[in-house]
Amino acid sequence: MAETKAPAPQTNPEAYEKRRRTQRVQIMMPVLIRGTHKGHAFEEPTHTITVNAHGCLVLMKSSVERSQEVMLVNSKTAEELPCQVMFVGQRDGERVQVGLQFAERSPLFWRIMFPPEDWDPSQRKRHTGGNAAPSAKPAPPSPPKK
Repeated sequence: MAETKAPAPQTNPEAYEKRRRTQRVQIMMPVLIRGTHKGHAFEEPTHTITVNAHGCLVLMKSSVERSQEVMLVNSKTAEELPCQVMFVGQRDGERVQVGLQFAERSPLFWRIMFPPEDWDPSQRKRHTGGNAAPSAKPAPPSPPKK
């Protein structure tokens, strides 16, 4: 009897990105993670590596397991959401990459604008000086000199 093999996993990053529900944004944002692991409560300040509308990737010192429930706090807004650990990477020294998924899609949690799906980072305009950001409000006019 011939042995059948499972198809090899896709390693093409473009194909992987097409399966993603929402676009990831690489941004370092301060967060706090609260949880319990093997009966011991922990609270760890850390930061994100990437974020999207469904969760984030963070660096953690605390031990967590896949499918574990934790609370994620946006350190800038104090907003707190329940999350599930979806990915635990290899420990590299003190820290490990941990993928967290929100219980519900929450794009406003990050308080950032996500780029449109057709955004090509290679075509992004580079800052050339002038205003800090195109979306910034213009400064009020200066009072007339006397």
